[in-house]
Amino acid sequence: MANRNVTEFVLLGLMRNPEMQKVIFAVFLIIYIITVMSNMLIVITIASSQALVSPMYFFLAFLSLIDAFYPSSMVPKMLGDLLHEKKTISFNACMTQLFLEHFLGTVEIVILIVMAFDRYVAICRPLHYMTIMNHRLCCCLIGLAWAVGFLHSLVQIFTILWLPFCGPNVIDHFMCDIIPLIQLACTDTSLIGLLVVANAGFISMISFVILMFSYVIILCSLKNYSSAGRHKALSTCSSHITVVILFFVPCIFMYLRPVTTFSMDKIVTVFYTLFTPMLNPLIYTVRNEEVKNAMRKLWSRKVASDYK
Repeated sequence: MANRNVTEFVLLGLMRNPEMQKVIFAVFLIIYIITVMSNMLIVITIASSQALVSPMYFFLAFLSLIDAFYPSSMVPKMLGDLLHEKKTISFNACMTQLFLEHFLGTVEIVILIVMAFDRYVAICRPLHYMTIMNHRLCCCLIGLAWAVGFLHSLVQIFTILWLPFCGPNVIDHFMCDIIPLIQLACTDTSLIGLLVVANAGFISMISFVILMFSYVIILCSLKNYSSAGRHKALSTCSSHITVVILFFVPCIFMYLRPVTTFSMDKIVTVFYTLFTPMLNPLIYTVRNEEVKNAMRKLWSRKVASDYK
């Protein structure tokens, strides 16, 4: 582990206008609450509904759980900093935030790939669907997602821990991330930059290509379906594709490039860490009658129990 003189980092935050910071705080607080509550509503709905027992909803519940926790790894700190002039974070807290951010983000990437595999089996191998996507395999796939996320985050953490930080500690961001931290290191980081691109950028890009290719195969297989079956499959796949694009395009922009920062990095980060998790429940429920019906039944039971 490298020697370091830096015990804390100074975050410049989203903006420096005090009045605008208060407005942004109110807006982002509302979005954050909606994000957590809407995603947890999907988790509770799927867990309590006897109709939503297929593997697709099993994976959707875990995706929603991640989308509830993912913004929680950075947004509360950002909201607190919006109300304070001095924005600092200790080295250990910075490493914790970095680990959670990449851990939860990678778990989401793997779950999205797993969900694409689930749709492939359901549409292209419908007669063998329940045999292939049995409960044991579903649990193993979720376990794989957590394991991959953990290993990826360990690489990110050890990359930073072996770098020397001897003085500069100002990060032009509202959170700790791998690229701004590498830029503060007192050593040549060209090889480290390549490792980051390989570990985060290429993983995002390859995953995105695999997902898009799998959905092309799925959509091509729909020509053998009836119009009703085709419409239902298209509705499900279009929701998945929308979520994939909203999550992966910003990630590819952030990590598949040399170790440098751009002025729009903060906006892009806010989009995929806060807005995308908020949009996911809307995308998955608006066109899914089964989820909407389960939510109505859950709400009806809640109202009925309140009146007893």
